[in-house]
Amino acid sequence: MRAVFLALWLVAPGVLYAQGASSAPKDTAAAKQPDPPAPPVNHLETTIAGFKLTGFAEGSYAYSGHSLGDTAIVGRLYDRLQNRFTLNALAAVLDKPYDPGKFSAGFHTELLVGQDAAVIQSNGLFAGAATPIPIDVPHLYVTLNVPTASGNGLQFKVGRIPTLLGLEVIETYANPNWSEGNQFVYVENFTGTGLSVETKFSDHVDAQFRVINGWDQVSDNNTRKSLMGRVGIYPDALTSVGIVGFWGPEQPNNTTANRYGVDGLFWRKLGKTQVWVQGDYGQEQANGALPDPTQDAKWWALGAWVTYDFSPTTGLALRGDYVNDQNGARTSGLFGFSPNTGQKFGSGTATLNIRAWPNAVVRPEVRYDRSTLATFNLNKDQVTVALGVAYLY
Repeated sequence: MRAVFLALWLVAPGVLYAQGASSAPKDTAAAKQPDPPAPPVNHLETTIAGFKLTGFAEGSYAYSGHSLGDTAIVGRLYDRLQNRFTLNALAAVLDKPYDPGKFSAGFHTELLVGQDAAVIQSNGLFAGAATPIPIDVPHLYVTLNVPTASGNGLQFKVGRIPTLLGLEVIETYANPNWSEGNQFVYVENFTGTGLSVETKFSDHVDAQFRVINGWDQVSDNNTRKSLMGRVGIYPDALTSVGIVGFWGPEQPNNTTANRYGVDGLFWRKLGKTQVWVQGDYGQEQANGALPDPTQDAKWWALGAWVTYDFSPTTGLALRGDYVNDQNGARTSGLFGFSPNTGQKFGSGTATLNIRAWPNAVVRPEVRYDRSTLATFNLNKDQVTVALGVAYLY
C-alpha cells in the first residue's frame, strides 16, 4: 500500500500541472495559429526530473485437451493453468536513464505482481515459499557510465539483470508470440544478479560481459561466480547477429561441476517480414539430477520465428522450436513433465497480434506440442488455444 501512495505522490503533481496548464488563457495570435499536438509518449514523467514510470497489465485464458489432471498444461510457463482466466501480470517500471556522454548514473527497476511472477523467482529473493508469492523484481540495477572517445560510454550495471540469452524476454508483450517458447523456459536463465560491463564500440559492434551469482540466483548457492558474455554484430540496419557464451558452477554447494555453452541469434528484416533464428548448446559436468550423478548432461535447441504485418494494427507471428534434452537434465519433473532420463520435444505456434485499440494488444494463439514421451496426460502431443490481452502505459 505504501508503494501505491508513493507512486501517486510521484505522478499526481505532474498530472495536475498538465491539467492546469491546458486551461490557461491564450492570446489572440495563438488562437489563430494553434500549437501542433504534442507527440505521444510511452511513459509518465514524475515530479522527480528524469524519472520515467511505465508498465503493463496482462490477463489471459488457455485451454488444452490433454492437460494434466485438468489443472495444468504440461511444459508451459505463463500459460500453464488449464481452462481458467489468469491474472498474469501488473508491472510498474521506474527508470532513470544515464547520459552516455559524461560521468553519469541511472537505474532501472521493474516490480511484477501476478501469477507470472511466481514462476520466474530467483533463489534468495521470493522463491522457496511453501505457497508461491505472486510478486517478483526481475529488473533492479544501477548503471554507472564512464564516457569514452566514441561517445557511447562504458557502462557498469550492478544488480539483478535479465539474461543475455535468446530472443524472448520476461515481458511477453514484447515477444513475437504470446506464450513463451521452449528455449526460453528450458535452456536459458531468466535473470542473473551481479556485475555487467557493457559498451558499444561502433554502429556495427557492441559487447557485454557479466559476473553473476549464477542462473536465477540472488543468493549464491555455492562459493564461485558464473560468467556470461555477448558480442553483437550489426552489418546494417536490417541485420544483426548475437553470440553468447556462459560458464560456471550452478549446482548447490558444488564448485567443480561447471555448466557451459553457447547461444546464437540471427535477425533479418525483409519489408513487412522479420525473421529470427536461434540455436543453443549446453553441457553440465557431473549433473546431480541424473541417475548417475557422475555423468555429464548435454542439451541443444533450435528455434525460428517469422512475423508479417498485414497492416499497422494486425500482424501474424509463427514460431517453431525443438529441444533435445538427451539426459533429462533440463526437463525432468519440471513444469508438469514427468521424471525422465531424456526426451526430445518441440512446438509450433501461431499468434495473431491485434493492435486496433490504443496502447493495447490482443493476442489469440494456437499451439501444438509434441514429445518423444507420453507426457501430456499419457499422450505424446497436445493442442492448446489461448488468448492474451495486455495494456501498456
